[in-house]
This record gives sequence, structure tokens and C-alpha cells, in this order.
Amino acid sequence: MSAHATQGEHQNNAESRNKQVPQQDEDKLERCYIGSIDQGTTSTRFLIFNGLGVPVASHQIEFRQMYPHSGWMEQDPREIVESVYTCIEEATKSFTELGNSLHDIKAIGITSQRETTIVWDRDTGEPLYNAIAWPDTRTQGIVRELKAKSGADKLQDICGLPLSTYPSALKLTWLFRNVKAVQQTYEEGRLMFGTIDTWLLYSLNGGKDKNVHVTDSTNASRTMFVNLHTLEYSPEVLDFFQLDPKKIHLPKILPCSDAQAFGSLASGTLKGKRITGCLGDQSAALVGQLGFEPGMAKNTYGTGCFLLYNVGEKPVMSTHGLLATVAYNFGGKRKPVYALEGSIAVAGSAVKYVVNNLKFVESSDKISDCAATVEDNGGCYFVTAFSGLFAPYWIDDAQGTMFGITQYTQQGHIARAAMEATCFQTKAILDAMEKDSGHKLTELAVDGGMSNSDLCMQTQADIINIPVDRPIMRETTALGAAIVAGFAVDIWKEFEELKEINKEDRTIFKPQISQENSDKMYAKWTKAVEMSKGWLDTDTGIKS
Repeated sequence: MSAHATQGEHQNNAESRNKQVPQQDEDKLERCYIGSIDQGTTSTRFLIFNGLGVPVASHQIEFRQMYPHSGWMEQDPREIVESVYTCIEEATKSFTELGNSLHDIKAIGITSQRETTIVWDRDTGEPLYNAIAWPDTRTQGIVRELKAKSGADKLQDICGLPLSTYPSALKLTWLFRNVKAVQQTYEEGRLMFGTIDTWLLYSLNGGKDKNVHVTDSTNASRTMFVNLHTLEYSPEVLDFFQLDPKKIHLPKILPCSDAQAFGSLASGTLKGKRITGCLGDQSAALVGQLGFEPGMAKNTYGTGCFLLYNVGEKPVMSTHGLLATVAYNFGGKRKPVYALEGSIAVAGSAVKYVVNNLKFVESSDKISDCAATVEDNGGCYFVTAFSGLFAPYWIDDAQGTMFGITQYTQQGHIARAAMEATCFQTKAILDAMEKDSGHKLTELAVDGGMSNSDLCMQTQADIINIPVDRPIMRETTALGAAIVAGFAVDIWKEFEELKEINKEDRTIFKPQISQENSDKMYAKWTKAVEMSKGWLDTDTGIKS
């Protein structure tokens, strides 16, 4: 999980370990609970953890994804809120059926998909358009236009993100240009903007009646609007996107852990319970993997795949195609901690494509069985560029392409190639991180749905040629939200108190092929990436 840290970092870490750590009362922690809302790209879940980091009850449901046009992806903001309430009701029902009391749930944390953009009317509290989801690529033409604008080359040094279809700022720009209700509400000073965390906090607190309009620094850092060095909205960036802060209501930026500012649930089984933690899903996974020291990293294989590398208390601006972002910010006397991030747009969604579109297997959990029917990919490479290619390539005009298909190619080869695509992109990100940080990872901690596949994780270890470390409890994103919420109400006070959480029965996948064979496979993948470019006209969105 870790790379080498600098001498100063080692000294700081040693000092933190030498602090007096409060004595843990395991019996008390086992009877102390934290609720965790995990609102993802395709599903919502609510988990209840005890103070030892063990989940004791949970419920998960999927919600609708809407694809009005090729490359577009939308979600219903109201349905997302309803899915949260449903999960809370069902999970708490299971919790009490086990003989537990809701009184013992001390706090609630929220983690959510990032960048997904919602706008609503301050006076009515109603959304003005569907949520535009983070993988949506409708803004390709706007990206090309803005890249040619004066000042575009300075943006990444301010906010850590490149101009691409990914950040919230571009989605908001599209809404301004294409939705009259958004234009009018903005001109009248009633337009409220937020990512999913902000919308959930607003809605769960009672909407316009309470008007809780806040975000945390990890989610805010994904919009492009925030100066990464100060964690405040950047006048330069707002001006670049022609936004008047007097006309648009931007959420107040908070640390991830706060005992009061995130409010409380206004209704439902847990009415009145405080929300005391909030952070983006990939930051939550890093916290859930206990990646608290510089040089630690994790890779989460969800709808997309996201590798975060802790760089310490100062942001590192990448020169090799990665993003600079806030890793976590516990507030109080603790300084914000930053990360380098490699974002892969398509991971688990490629598996769903094989299941739903190609109909190779009946469900995603059968994909490994299909891939295991063959010994290798048979020379087949699948560049899963359904949303272009994200880090470290940032190729907006790439589209999904398969190479090396012959009469020999079987379903198993394509299924294997779909899984390998994420593994190859992870290697590209690790190579870029090594160049940016000057350090090489010695092992990679993993979590998320695709990490359940032994075949996929073994393939990952073979391709990156370092061990892959998988925990037995893989709900690390929800666990991270529970941790930041727990710190706000003093369930824990020092990171050292968490050191035993989720450490038992981890599986280590060690490389089983030679470096030479791994390099040959990666060279073919790199060639396939080059050939996937230029399939989409970024001005019109029409295939060339």
C-alpha cells in the first residue's frame, strides 16, 4: 500500500505515533454505532458500523440511469433522495431485528459519487434539470472551445483539474447554455448549485425550509471552482467560466468532519440524528483503507476505477496526466491532506456492458467464470473508452474499440479483455504517479466490486508487477464515511485507534508472470489506445 516517504514525513509520522493514544474499550465500541450513506453512481446503500469498523446491517438498491443520447448520462435527483431514505428504513429494520437500539446510532456519515451536477431553485427547492452524471461526455465541444480561451492554461495550477468533460464546471456551463430555466433562475439570483453530497445534505435536512447548503472540501475540489491551495472558491476560475457569485449560490465549503454544520435528518426512522461526516467516495475509500500517511495508496474498482496516492499536506500538481485533489480534511487542528489521483471512467461499467449489451452472462458476478474459460485474452484488447479516456491519457475523442479479433476469438477472450482494460489503465496511472512523486509503490490496496474477482486481482498483480492487497471487508468507501463521522463525535480521536480495523484475513495476490511478458501485454495495450483516438468529432458529437 505504501511507497517511500521523505525523511521529514517519516519524522512527522513518528511524532504522531508517539502521541498518547486513548485506551480503547472494545466492548463499548462494539455497542456504539455509526450510520453510513454510500450514494454511488448506479446504486445507493446504507450501512451501520459498530465502533470496531464491522458492518452489522445494510441495505442496497439500484436506481435508474438515463441515456437520452449517445454519451449522455442523467439521473433523477428526487429518486436519488428516495433511494437514500429507502436504504435507511430497510437497514435500520434489520438492525433492530438483531436486538439493537436506534438510540445507539451516534452519528451519520455521507459519501457520494463526485462531480455529478445538480441545479435547483432556491425559492421552490425543486431541481431545474436531471443530475448530469460524472461520466457524461456531452460537453466535448465546450471543452475544445474553452481550451482555446485565454487563461485556460493556468486553470490546472489553481484547481488541480484539467479542462475535460469530467469536472462539474463543464456540466454547469452546458446547463447555462441549453436550459432556459437555469438561465432565468441565475439571472434572478435564485440558482443553487451542488454536487450529489450538497443535494443530499440539502434534501435530508428538509430542503428549502432549513436551506442547508454546504459541501466538504473533497467534493468541492472536484468542481474546478476551488483554489486547491486555499480551499476557497477561486475568483479567477469563476471569472473564466463567466459566473457571477452574486447570482449563483455556491455551497459553503467545510472540513469532512464536523459535529454541527452538516445538520440532521429531518424525517424518517432516524429523524434528528446528526450528520457529522461528508466526503467524496474515492476519498472515503482512502480513509477506509487507513491511508493516512504520505506514500499510501488505494485503488477502488467501481463503476469507474480510481487510484488515490497520499502526498501529504501540500498539493502536488501533476505533469503526467494525473489530478491533484483533496484526499481528506478532518478539520480542527489537523491540516488538509492532498492526493494525486488517477481516474478511469469505465471499469465495472465495462463488465455491465458485457452482461447487458453482449449478453455473455446473466449477471456481473459471473464475468470471471466466463473469462476463466480461456487461458489468456487470445490477442484481444478492449479499449473501454465509453466516456473517452481519462487519466493519464485525457483523450476526449476516443471511443470503445476492440483490437485483435479473429475467428479464434471467443466470449471468454472478450470478457477477459474487458477486465484487463481496467488493469492496464491502472498500470498507466501507477507509472505516471511514480514520475510525479519520484517513488514506486511496493503494493496496492484494493476495494470495490471488481476486486471481488480473484482472476481480476491476479491479473492486476501480473500487469503492475507488485502485490495486490485485498481486505476481507470491501465496503471501505462506506467505512471511510463512518470514520469521519465518528471523529466528529469523539468515537475516535486519533488515527492510531483505527490501526486494527479491517486488517484481518486480507488476501495478497503476488505477480505470477515475468516482467517481460507483462511488458509485452502492456505494449499491445498502449498501441490499442493510440488507435482508439479520433473516433468522435468533439465539436458536433457525431461519429467521424
